[in-house]
Amino acid sequence: MTHDTLDQTTTRSHGWRIALWGSAVALLALPAVAMQFTDEVAWTAGDFLVFGAMLAIAGLLIELVVRIARTVGWRIAGIALVALGFLLVWAELAVGLFD
Repeated sequence: MTHDTLDQTTTRSHGWRIALWGSAVALLALPAVAMQFTDEVAWTAGDFLVFGAMLAIAGLLIELVVRIARTVGWRIAGIALVALGFLLVWAELAVGLFD
């Protein structure tokens, strides 16, 4: 591998990581912004803590999947599984989906 190839690989890996964690921060900020404009959204500090923990766990699991999976198909399947788990937990906490 040449030096240019290593730089491109490093830049590419940093790009998806920045997008992943930037999206997590943006998702966490959405309710805080919405609370400024409407009374319909009323999150407490505990809500932000739980959602932040959920985002952190999902992000770390996605990073693990990307590092472990060798093919694009397995990466997509792993990320989809993490996303499905995230959405199921979110739905259960929001409305008691499984009660």
